[in-house]
Amino acid sequence: MKNIKSVAVFLFVIFLMAEGCAQSQMPKSQLNFDIYEGLEFDMPRVQEPVIPDYSVNIKDFGAVSGGQVLNSKAFADAIEAVSQKGGGKVVIPAGIWLTGPIILKSNLELYTEPGALVIFSTDKDLYPVIETSFEGLDTWRCISPIYGKGLENIAFTGHGVWDGSGDAWRFVKRGKLTANQWKELVASGGVVNERENEWYPSEQFKIAHETANMNVPTGLTTKEEYEAIRDFLRPVMVSIQNSKKVLLDGPTFQNSPAWCIHPLMVEDLTVRNITVRNPWYSQNGDGIDIESCKNVMVYNSNFDVGDDAICIKSGKDEDGRRRGVPCENLVIRNNIVYHGHGGVTVGSEMSGGVRNMHVSGCTFMGTDVGLRFKSVRGRGGVVENIYISDIRMTNIPTQAISFDLYYGGKSVSEMLAEGGQDALAQEAPVTFETPQFKNIFISDVVLKGAQHAVFLQGLPEMNLENIKISNMLLEAENGFSIVDADNIIIENVELITKNKTGIEFYNSKNVEIKNLIYNFETKNAITVNGPGSNNIKIMPAGGVNLKNYSTIGDEVPEGTVSFKIK
Repeated sequence: MKNIKSVAVFLFVIFLMAEGCAQSQMPKSQLNFDIYEGLEFDMPRVQEPVIPDYSVNIKDFGAVSGGQVLNSKAFADAIEAVSQKGGGKVVIPAGIWLTGPIILKSNLELYTEPGALVIFSTDKDLYPVIETSFEGLDTWRCISPIYGKGLENIAFTGHGVWDGSGDAWRFVKRGKLTANQWKELVASGGVVNERENEWYPSEQFKIAHETANMNVPTGLTTKEEYEAIRDFLRPVMVSIQNSKKVLLDGPTFQNSPAWCIHPLMVEDLTVRNITVRNPWYSQNGDGIDIESCKNVMVYNSNFDVGDDAICIKSGKDEDGRRRGVPCENLVIRNNIVYHGHGGVTVGSEMSGGVRNMHVSGCTFMGTDVGLRFKSVRGRGGVVENIYISDIRMTNIPTQAISFDLYYGGKSVSEMLAEGGQDALAQEAPVTFETPQFKNIFISDVVLKGAQHAVFLQGLPEMNLENIKISNMLLEAENGFSIVDADNIIIENVELITKNKTGIEFYNSKNVEIKNLIYNFETKNAITVNGPGSNNIKIMPAGGVNLKNYSTIGDEVPEGTVSFKIK
């Protein structure tokens, strides 16, 4: 009987182990949570691509591993072969595979086996100049290493790596390298500017860079004019446009010439279990820029990049307004960002609007900013119905939560290094070019270390409106700055600051702070300034009247601020 029991226990243990192995192979979405649970808005379930059960291997079409032979034809022939069958899977086995641009077709899955590394050629002649969109503007760029337009049912799966050879395309700022790295870069070739603080791949790049509007050339009208500066027209790495049912599940995408992954006007986009890597010095080295897309899932993924990590956009200025396609119905859950200018960012290209976005369960470690909202006069567009919760942030060099309506194209670190951010008080007329941010709810945030905990800055003519910040533990050098904002609720927040600034208001109204826990010790812990300030109520926890820690400017109307003891 004892032996029978022992055998039974042994079999039961084996059964549990088998079950565990089976579960470990299940998608994380099934193991950990329902991706749709707790959404604050209605949205349809995202449809994933359906790929026919047919597959080929690039080796069967003459692909040669080793990184020495260009395999563009093998990739194209393999894709054409599955396309002729109505679609299917193209398998990229272990090895180093050098190729030029890959042109996608509908009903296609590109599967990278473990150990597969696809490297895109640095020969820029392989990348023709095409009409496209970049940084929210209609323009011309070199074709992307991975490119598809007007497609349906596209999937990138597996465990391999896609490498965009971005170092051959990007310019580099001297301040982002060590002295030895800069010396080696300059010795490798290319051109340095007159101030010797930027390196360019070529003189052609340098000339175009100095006359461009940020990264988009101005004043050019013909394809020939763009081709004359083709070296400057570095592409995004993965460009999928005007398409439906797109899946990225498993691979690593890295070293992009500009942005890494750029879904543009994609409906039903699923991004999960991927890794996105770019050198921290990579200019415009964004992780994923989701632009004018509808019904989007981004979850269980890791980002370590040189610019904003998870970016939400909808076109820029007149081009974006003319397109008129918002980014809507987005769920961003359980992602980690190790480095980037922003963990999750909305803007600055948001002229078509952004609405219905849920962000939760994310961790940002050392990102320049954690949650970043940015725009500028001239954009237009409305950002609304944004719900953010369960966020963890550590070692944020600048602002953990940032709303900046005076964005000038630089990271917050760069702006602060140059003297700070603008806080213009002059009111401008409200037109269709005025951006608007409203109905944004941020809760359950833990912050361990930042230069500034919360920076809320609207426009005098279009305040930030209806922002609620609740249930937070915030440790930072400075606390809150609230500028040109209306209807702000701050509730159940513990604020631990190292400097004198706890909360500062400028031209803000209808603000209510409830159950605030603080460590204020100076008269200037709370400051209120600006003649537009009105109806500010402060009710801390602990039964202490914070009036004793406050300074109110002479221009503030009498009775604007009320202090209540709970």
